Amino acid sequence: MKHLIDPTDLTKGEIDDIIALAEDIIAKPECYHDCLRYNKLATLFYEPSTRTRLSFTSAMMELGGNVLGFSDAKNSSVAKGETVADTVRVVENFADIIAMRHNLEGAPFIASTVAGVPIINAGDGSHAHPTQTLTDLLTIKRELGHIDNITIGFCGDLKFGRTVHSLIKALSRYEGVKVVLIAPDELRLPDYIKHDVCEKMNVDYREVKTIESVISELDVLYMTRVQKERFLEEEEFDRVKDSFVLDCEKLASAKKNMAILHPLPRVNEIKPEVDADPRAAYFRQVGNGKYVRMALIYSLLKWKNDPSHVMPEHPDFFEDGELQCHNSKCICNHEPAPRLFRHTPGGHIRCAYCDSFIK
Repeated sequence: MKHLIDPTDLTKGEIDDIIALAEDIIAKPECYHDCLRYNKLATLFYEPSTRTRLSFTSAMMELGGNVLGFSDAKNSSVAKGETVADTVRVVENFADIIAMRHNLEGAPFIASTVAGVPIINAGDGSHAHPTQTLTDLLTIKRELGHIDNITIGFCGDLKFGRTVHSLIKALSRYEGVKVVLIAPDELRLPDYIKHDVCEKMNVDYREVKTIESVISELDVLYMTRVQKERFLEEEEFDRVKDSFVLDCEKLASAKKNMAILHPLPRVNEIKPEVDADPRAAYFRQVGNGKYVRMALIYSLLKWKNDPSHVMPEHPDFFEDGELQCHNSKCICNHEPAPRLFRHTPGGHIRCAYCDSFIK
């Protein structure tokens, strides 16, 4: 059975098939009405969400299916202390597929180890957001006509931005992708992403300090919010915040067909004046999220009993009761779970649930 916990759970071929199916749904929506009649999606959202939860709900409804679940864990048995594993064992009796968003990193992974139905990670802490990645890939394909041989700039919070981490993982499988990392020192891309993904997959990447220095080279500019709460000193935030705000003046030297993406919500990192620019694709990106989730739900249910679509093996995973993950937001520090870890290409050890460095 296939789950989607991390973008690398899907082969490149499976990703391309999902994107192609989403494009077919866009072109011929009438062909997919009621194709999942009598199927049920459970949305288990342990933390607030607007776009993702509504996108999943809309996607299932447009396929003719039904939706159940909760949008606030306080209104479920979680408030009584029920674990993620037990919640999933219960809910799978009422649903054919589950989409889970959780504030603890690794929670959907735990769910996938016990579930008898497909699990979709709808975002776990700062760790991963694979359906946003599929949305981003579909948007790039629709805006540019292709995904390979592009130069993409990631700007803003690259340290804690799960959408950035997930998209870089996915893009590492495509030919000729160049990555430009635009961030203050405090919010640079974590070293393990650079080492374990970019360097392992021979992705051409570099780090710069300003948008202006590279915007003329970019095919895609992926903006993220610079989060004030991540800075220890307000003076540090004030020093960098204006360097990472996109306005029409900065766009003057950009390519005419460059696509501007943003996972949303935005605060002040994209000025409202940019919305009228035809290169602003972030609201089209939201719409693409519904179609790609339609394609994903349809595909996972279709693949459920297909032995050619299974989860990848992880020979580098191992259990060690002596090691400890010190990430306070990791599911393994909140609920009973095997002490699972993995060896990285650099010879280090990381937590299998949240990718935190162990030693």
